Amino acid sequence: MVVGQIIGGEYGELLVRQKSGQIIEIGDLLSIDDIILQVYDLAYGSLLEDTDIARMSGMQLEGYDDTSLMEEEIRNYVSAKAKPLVHVKKGVAKIPKRLPGFFGTVDRVKKDDFYFMEEPENSLYLGKVRSGSMVLDVPVKINGKEALSHHILIPATTGRGKSNLVKVMLWDMVPKEWCGVLVIDPHDEYFGRNEIGIKDHHDARDKVLYYSPNPPKGGYSLRINISLLRPWNLRGIIDITDAQSQAMYVYYNIYHDNWLKAILRAEAEDAKAHGIHETTLNVLQRKLQLSFDVRMVNGEVVPRGSIFVTQGSDNMVNEIADALEDGKKVILDTSSMSGDKELLIAGMITDRVFNRYKKYKELGELDSKPTIGIVIEEAPRVLGERGGRNVFHSIAREGRKFRVGLIAITQLSSMIPREILANMNTKIILGNEMKSEREAIIGSAAQDLSKDGKNIASLDKGEALVSSIFTKFAVPIKIDLFDDVVEGGRKKTKLEFFG
Repeated sequence: MVVGQIIGGEYGELLVRQKSGQIIEIGDLLSIDDIILQVYDLAYGSLLEDTDIARMSGMQLEGYDDTSLMEEEIRNYVSAKAKPLVHVKKGVAKIPKRLPGFFGTVDRVKKDDFYFMEEPENSLYLGKVRSGSMVLDVPVKINGKEALSHHILIPATTGRGKSNLVKVMLWDMVPKEWCGVLVIDPHDEYFGRNEIGIKDHHDARDKVLYYSPNPPKGGYSLRINISLLRPWNLRGIIDITDAQSQAMYVYYNIYHDNWLKAILRAEAEDAKAHGIHETTLNVLQRKLQLSFDVRMVNGEVVPRGSIFVTQGSDNMVNEIADALEDGKKVILDTSSMSGDKELLIAGMITDRVFNRYKKYKELGELDSKPTIGIVIEEAPRVLGERGGRNVFHSIAREGRKFRVGLIAITQLSSMIPREILANMNTKIILGNEMKSEREAIIGSAAQDLSKDGKNIASLDKGEALVSSIFTKFAVPIKIDLFDDVVEGGRKKTKLEFFG
């Protein structure tokens, strides 16, 4: 269907006159000469002089009867600015390097225009191609194994559908052997304890593990033995001075797994013998007791809470790492924890997995292992400058070499260092009206999104723009509603996680 005509412009900024009776929207995909265009701006155009327009509008406002124009649809029109996205020739998609025909007519895209989008190996489903507000029955899938290891960023303001997107992605990944996924869930919203969630997948019983301080039937108790903690797990998580950090390493080198208990039991003379000032020891002891929710009773370390313990649960971290290596999806309910405790546990498990995968690379065994993805909410907590050089920073910078990647969710991309943003090679960009945030995202995208500021700002809930090194162009998508995805899965089977 013809919706407009090329009337001017230059490469990257084509002017399209909208045909009378048709509507062109921000984000619309248009087709001409085997080139797919995307609209990024709209404006009014007129053949009338400004004085004529002002006079006619004044007459209409003041109630004059006859202010109609002859051939009004020709004299006044809507002008759209569009950029070329992709040139498809003989089934091969390439970056456009030429202009379409001047005065050429522009059509709306159809499903058949995307015949070149084939399902990749190790596919990860994201949504369907979207043209403005219209959704086409064209699934958008990327090579998930590669995309996970090269990191995925999901930026958006509140209420634009970040959690729904992650649920849809997890649902698709549950049965797939090429990936293991660790989900740090601070809102307990992914598993679906009291509502629809990942537990409702027909493969959940075999493929999904759920850890919680208060697990339901079928779940596992989230308990961490403090002997599993290492000094570097606290880096970027707890505010510790250099002197306090050095003290922890001194005790770790001497006492190994019992370093934390040794510090908490230490007296001033003992610390002095190791070159540690009494004040440093006292402050460090208070911080560690608060962070791990423990206290000293008659010289013994006693837990005050239910998460960090001194007896048992010493295999939990290894059990989770084993499950991830088996391609399972592990969800940690951290909703009842403080942010520090949550990130400590996440860091411990992530560190264990990352070190294993480094070893596999040394041994030449990495290719036989699934890619591991780590889902982190409010990513600037661990990837921002405050996070220091923790394990998440290390993965963001070099994880792709070891097939360990991040799925980072954030409202504030601008608080993540540009170097790390640039390493997030797939960005699923949902709506964001904050200019500073859009600029941070656009400046680190895999494709040129310099003209997409208005497009991103206008994205409604569930609409997104996928910019990835694994796509030929920045693909606009509509994300499925998770409830609909689950309903489709239930038609296949009635198996329940708690059954």
